[in-house]
Amino acid sequence: MEIKKAVIPAAGLGTRFFPITKSVPKELLPILDKPALHYVVAEALDAGITEIIIVTSPGKEAIEHYFNCSPNFEEHLEKNGDESLLLEMRRLSSMADFRFVTQYDALGLGHAVLVAKDMVGCEPFAVMLPDDIVRNEPGLLSQLFDASQDLNGGILAVEQVSWEDVGRYGVIDPVEIYDKHYKIRNLVEKPMPSKAPSNLAVVGRYILPPEIFAHLERTDPGANGEIQLTDGLVGLLTEQELYACEFEGFRYDCGTPIGLLKASLGFGLSHGKSHLNVRGMLKDLNSAEVDLD
Repeated sequence: MEIKKAVIPAAGLGTRFFPITKSVPKELLPILDKPALHYVVAEALDAGITEIIIVTSPGKEAIEHYFNCSPNFEEHLEKNGDESLLLEMRRLSSMADFRFVTQYDALGLGHAVLVAKDMVGCEPFAVMLPDDIVRNEPGLLSQLFDASQDLNGGILAVEQVSWEDVGRYGVIDPVEIYDKHYKIRNLVEKPMPSKAPSNLAVVGRYILPPEIFAHLERTDPGANGEIQLTDGLVGLLTEQELYACEFEGFRYDCGTPIGLLKASLGFGLSHGKSHLNVRGMLKDLNSAEVDLD
């Protein structure tokens, strides 16, 4: 199954990051030295995606500007000898066709995917949520693509979470096919721990067939008037098989300020150019006298 398109929903208001997100899209807040969205797009390119559809909302035009070519910026990098960053920015802008579509009403993740329907067309596609950043080689989407060679159907990335946390996620009812690969019998959105079918939580990477759009169009709004992607997937299960794959790597939940900080520290500790400085900084903070009152 060849997949060349990825949908990245980036329309949320980022209220957990107020007041900065009044002017800066949450997806452009930095993890160490690059925006969170940059990491997700790089992951898509590494997996062979050639068309990236980013769903934004009014006031988030900065996202489009970030991925546009900028001759003045590139000239500045070239003069300052920053070749690695220059090559990375050129790679992002040249290796994929970026397309943008606006979600004018905040009607949920399922609706955000639905507004990309015309751009996706009648072919399978990936969905990538920029709140979930996974540090690993190969990247998370590449791992799902590898799994798709053996599994004929849509695939969701999942990971085991603590039973206390299952109420924060969509959770699958799994049947293990082989090591860490599952057939999905059902999905439950944010279940109570006592009623959760497993502790395998859906993480923000999906490979979906185009038939998902018909189910999202028929999905009734749920809590807060939002159309949930999980509900559309449950409908899709009545027609075709869905699978799940546990991935390799460490996931950072960048949807909260603390999660974003943790991601910056994690990437800082893993980078050859910065890990000594970050370790030294943490050592200094640990030894410093801090007034907690």
